[in-house]
Amino acid sequence: MTRPDRPAPSALQKLWKELLEPIVFAVVITQFVATLVGVDGVSMMPNLRDRERVFVPKYETWLHKAGVGEFSRGDILIFKPSRAATEKIANLNKSAFGLWNYRPFLIKRLIGLPGDRITVSGGEVTVNGTPLDSSWTTAYWQEQGCWDTQSELANYATASVSYGVVQDQQEFTVPQGTYYVMGDNRTANGSEDSRMIGPVERRDVAGRAAAVVWPIMRKANVKYDCNAGAVAEFSGENVLNWRLLNPPAAFDTLKAALNK
Repeated sequence: MTRPDRPAPSALQKLWKELLEPIVFAVVITQFVATLVGVDGVSMMPNLRDRERVFVPKYETWLHKAGVGEFSRGDILIFKPSRAATEKIANLNKSAFGLWNYRPFLIKRLIGLPGDRITVSGGEVTVNGTPLDSSWTTAYWQEQGCWDTQSELANYATASVSYGVVQDQQEFTVPQGTYYVMGDNRTANGSEDSRMIGPVERRDVAGRAAAVVWPIMRKANVKYDCNAGAVAEFSGENVLNWRLLNPPAAFDTLKAALNK
C-alpha cells in the first residue's frame, strides 16, 4: 500500500521552519545556555586582550538569580553599568544608529561580594581588613612602568573624580544585591570600574567569562604604552590562547584568611 503524499506546507509553516525557528533556537541558546562575548578595549590587560572572545555559560547566571550558588571573588563578570553611570560618563552611553541609547556591556573582575568592606590605598586592595595580593596583575604594570599608586582611583574605594557618580570614600561596604568590580588594568586611566561607577547590581550581570576561545593563538608578550594608554607592540613566539579563566590563586588565599 503506497503512502499518500503529505500536504504541502503552508506559507506560515515555511516561514517558521526556514526563518523563525533558527532565530528562536539561537536566542534560547544564547540567553539561557551559553554565548560568546568579545572583549572591547584594554581594561582587563594583561589577562584579557582587546578583541579576544570569551565563553560565557549563561545557565550559571540564571541559577544564581534563582538562588542557586553565587559568583565568587576573582570571577570575571560581564555586566551593564548603572543608569546613573551611563548618564554621567559619555563613553558608557552608546547610541544605536542615533535612534536610541543603550548601556554597553563591560567586563571586569569581581573583587567584593555583598557585605564586603573594600579599601584601596597606594594601588593595593584590602577586603574586610585582609590585603589582597594583586601581583597577578600589578607585577605586569610595575614591569611596564605604569602601575598607578598616586591617583584618586588608586587611593579611594570610590572616587568622584570628574564624573561625580560616587562620593570619595576610603572604605566602601558593598550593598546587598550588588558586586564590587575592578579592571585588571591598574594604570591611571586603565579601567572604569566600581571605584568610579559604583557597585554592579546582580540583575545587571549577564554572566561569567569562563574561558578564552578566540583567537586560537596569540603572541606571548605585549608591550604597553603608558602615555597612550594602548598596546605598543606584540612580540615573542605564538602560544596557544585557549585557556580557562579561573580566579587567580590569591583569591583562594584571601578566602582562607577571611574564613579563619
